[in-house]
Amino acid sequence: MPQYTEEGFAAARELMKYLDILANEKGAAPGQVSLAWMICKKPYMIPIPGSRKEERLRENLGSKDITLSEKELNEIDKLLDRTEMPVYGQNSKK
Repeated sequence: MPQYTEEGFAAARELMKYLDILANEKGAAPGQVSLAWMICKKPYMIPIPGSRKEERLRENLGSKDITLSEKELNEIDKLLDRTEMPVYGQNSKK
């Protein structure tokens, strides 16, 4: 899974830094911010993150309480658009 390689982490560094900043501001985990973003983008879809532990399930459920502003959503979108992030089974933007 290329997104979990050193190169994948390097490609997503700027995006991850912004998610960390948002998470700190909102008293949340970066994964919660990611789930909140998905919910805001497609409210008719339900993301199904993997949760092996009860504490992670509770953390994931907490994403429903995170509010992202239009500015924050747009910034995440801009970072995603310019991030060359390798993902298993997906072609790169090249």
